[in-house]
Amino acid sequence: MPVSHVYLDHAATTPVDPRVLAAMLPHFSQTYGNPSSVHTFGQQADAAVEAARRTAASVLGCSVSEVIFTGCGSESDNLALRGAAFAERERRAADRLLISPVEHAAVLQTARQLQQHHGFHIDWLRVDPHGRVAPDELRRKLSRETAIVSIVYANNEVGSINPIPALAAECRAMGVPFHTDAVQAASQLPVDVQRLGVHLLALGAHKFYGPKGVGALYVKDGLALLPWLTGGSQEHGLRAGTQNVPLIVGLAEALRLTSLERSERNAHMTVLRDRIISGVLERVPDAKLTGHPAERLPNHASFVIRGVDGNALLSALDLEGYACSSGSACKSGAPEPSEILLALGLPPELALGSLRVTVGKDTRPEDVERFLDVLPPAVDRIRRMATVRP
Repeated sequence: MPVSHVYLDHAATTPVDPRVLAAMLPHFSQTYGNPSSVHTFGQQADAAVEAARRTAASVLGCSVSEVIFTGCGSESDNLALRGAAFAERERRAADRLLISPVEHAAVLQTARQLQQHHGFHIDWLRVDPHGRVAPDELRRKLSRETAIVSIVYANNEVGSINPIPALAAECRAMGVPFHTDAVQAASQLPVDVQRLGVHLLALGAHKFYGPKGVGALYVKDGLALLPWLTGGSQEHGLRAGTQNVPLIVGLAEALRLTSLERSERNAHMTVLRDRIISGVLERVPDAKLTGHPAERLPNHASFVIRGVDGNALLSALDLEGYACSSGSACKSGAPEPSEILLALGLPPELALGSLRVTVGKDTRPEDVERFLDVLPPAVDRIRRMATVRP
């Protein structure tokens, strides 16, 4: 009998909502002009882009001039970090980047490149065992030499939520730009930038049932950024290139629906998340929850399991019809533990056995129950195989 496949990897990406696809389709074949063109075709395309910008601004609680469309969430993070770092160094000779060690690679690798090739310095914020940054820690490390602070809204790997309003307030008091990567958070948490108090906020549409290949960056009016993609005046001169009209429309519609349906979706997903957490901890010996037990994303359950290779477990679950993910990466055949899990203080051998299970708005309770039935024997098989290897 064929195995039915269940998707429990919504932190990696989400399926496009049919309503979002319907909103996008006309802009592939009907409103297909270049938004920068002056003729009617171009005007129609430009009107679609600006309508999408107004929709995004209404959800973000900002002015339309503060919404910049990009190619993805990672590009938004890059523009925020690089753009602010260079602009602030030029404006006030600030050359230090203040970030946490549990940021997404789009922030971590950008900061490291700025340090290695452009003369910036990185100051690291200490995180607690759940991967969260305390306002007191930020206050201790913040200085006039800090060009930008970047702290993730909700961690993609362990699901912990940072106290962004309190952290942003520390930066505002010091006059330092504060950026948050909200790519993982936007599907479930409010992104009203006035309440959050941030200067920069990154989004990626495919995390909230929109299309891949499009993102957005909120840039507070008055904050200067050095453009990193040049060659045109699109997006207020901050992101050159012909706008991808269908995808921008899709991002805006997905963001609108997410904001409208957030409470209902979160209530559904929280029940399933809590069932997964309790079921795994009850049924799988030596399984440990990672991330904060309460201040975590409503759809996010993550664990480390002793004596298990995370990638082997993913393969075993895939054979059972379940798509999940792990924080460990496999390079040249040798698994490497997650950098984020190591930053939380987990030993490498335990960090290698990571498992992330993330439900979606359409995940069914019966799918979760069957997952809890197939996971323990899969773990047992992998542990037995590990003990018999020479």
